[in-house]
Amino acid sequence: MFEAEAICTPALLQLPIPTRKFISSKPRIGFLTRISTPNVLLCQTHHYSCSLFSTQQDSRAQTRTSFSLNASSSSVGSAEYIEEPATKVRFQTSLSLPGCSSSLALLGTGYREKVFAIIGVKVYAAGLYVNQSILNNLNAWKGRSAAEIQRDPSLFSSIFQSPFEKSLQIILVRDVDGKTFWNALNDAISPRIKSPTSVDESALSTFCSTFEGQPLKKRTFIFLTWPQTSKMLVSISSNGLPSSVDATIESENVSSALFDVFFGDTPVSPPLKASVATGLESILK
Repeated sequence: MFEAEAICTPALLQLPIPTRKFISSKPRIGFLTRISTPNVLLCQTHHYSCSLFSTQQDSRAQTRTSFSLNASSSSVGSAEYIEEPATKVRFQTSLSLPGCSSSLALLGTGYREKVFAIIGVKVYAAGLYVNQSILNNLNAWKGRSAAEIQRDPSLFSSIFQSPFEKSLQIILVRDVDGKTFWNALNDAISPRIKSPTSVDESALSTFCSTFEGQPLKKRTFIFLTWPQTSKMLVSISSNGLPSSVDATIESENVSSALFDVFFGDTPVSPPLKASVATGLESILK
């Protein structure tokens, strides 16, 4: 999508390194870590820090880990944010969207880049949000490293197949014509659908008409939300979070193909998948 792969560290931020008498020359990395307060995870960035998830034990004999969103003093207005370092775009740590039964939590961020005459130009930043019930059902992957998570398609398949909502937020960092955006998206989706049915063709046509003719300005929000595997909701807003759904795409092949575009073996934004894997590694410790 947009013809080139981005190269970037995921939503892990380099922290300042002392200029003298430091022990190692390797940069230090800020990431989701446990802090001294029991059962709280801290997410650190250059300018923002927020406790994203807490863990607690089930009252039954069999232990089950659950995760919930916590507020902290790093809020801006009534919301909290994480900054995607390559684009400096801020993502809310949790949000509510049209068509979702409950709020969704941010799991990782990244960006997409297109190359013009060997110069990389960033097109958008992206973040994956999930219903927190999805996280509660990933205990089979507890203790896995981020590298292992990235290589394991079954985990990302489990996230997609979950009956709970997940959503991809795209925030444009430059003006893009709607037709150009759709063509790039379609170029990534179509090869993943080997034998499209009439249902798939109709869904792709609806998807196309949603973007064609739309002037997508810088800072436009695009949400691709999966309330279930066979349905995807498209919301576009040039003025903050959307209040309605612009299109409903009803095709499991199209829905799964789009999820694979970002989280399959050859993702269009490697930084996004890497960031999500790192977030999962920290949560599932």
